[in-house]
Amino acid sequence: ADVVLAVGTRLQDFTTGSNSLFAQAQLLSLNVNAFDALKRRGLSLQADATLGLQGLSRLLGNWNSAGQWQERAQQAAHAWRATVLAITGKREVAGLPYDGEVIGAVQRSAPDSTVRDIVVCAAGTLPAELHKLWRTSTPGGYHMEYGYSCMGYEIAGGLGVKMAKPEAEVIVMVGDGSYLMMNSEIATSVMLDKKLIIVVLDNRGYGCINRLQQACGNASFNNMLPDSAPPIDFALHAQALGALSEYVASIAELEQAMLRARAASRTYLICIDTDDTRTTEEGGCWWEVAVPEVSTQSGVQAARARYENDRLKQRN
Repeated sequence: ADVVLAVGTRLQDFTTGSNSLFAQAQLLSLNVNAFDALKRRGLSLQADATLGLQGLSRLLGNWNSAGQWQERAQQAAHAWRATVLAITGKREVAGLPYDGEVIGAVQRSAPDSTVRDIVVCAAGTLPAELHKLWRTSTPGGYHMEYGYSCMGYEIAGGLGVKMAKPEAEVIVMVGDGSYLMMNSEIATSVMLDKKLIIVVLDNRGYGCINRLQQACGNASFNNMLPDSAPPIDFALHAQALGALSEYVASIAELEQAMLRARAASRTYLICIDTDDTRTTEEGGCWWEVAVPEVSTQSGVQAARARYENDRLKQRN
């Protein structure tokens, strides 16, 4: 693209690929907040999103982009939808499933497109996977804490969402690491009769940080719980807090458990073991995580060289 119209976005790392994703394009930022509209040396238009778009449309008149460009964009969108379906549509998986396959099973459990599901998440690998793979059918159906990757937000945040939208099916997707950070609002949800569906993806540690640690040239150290902690029965723990719960061993079992959870009258937790090594490579982009400049380790030195090369792609 030669021009990118950014509407109501704070242009954070996820949106911009750490300021590298569309560094070649002229940026037009439409935002009610002047601070965000001025980011990345964009041409700022400070306005309400709807009013601003209406004003731009009037100024554009009958102008349209070239037919070839429209066709290319439509083909790319169609190809991405096919990619998402291929990832999330798997019902049989060799070995442990990973986040993308679990996301697909959770979405398939909705009886029809009119069901008002709201997915809630915050930290680990899941925000990136949901960002790419979750298909939201209704406005407000996607609630993500992007600002600080706030571990522990998920269940407490989900309770807040349920209080704000009691008619919706609120589905909290959370890794075992974040679950361990804060889970006591399960008891609060039962006490207040605010039902949540909680899907715990148990990769037995902090898989996201473990992969990041190794990507920065280091050896795996102290991020996976089997290295230092006993196995944890999350389903049994949720029962102790008053919730209904079960452990499932496959994607097929997860789909059936989701149906039971939707039919339940109170908070329902489902735990499934997942692969800590697999992620969705499709649709990804660079994330700037600094690597030490000085190190005697060859792996760190190589990671630093890659980091410096990748930084050249950022918008100046």
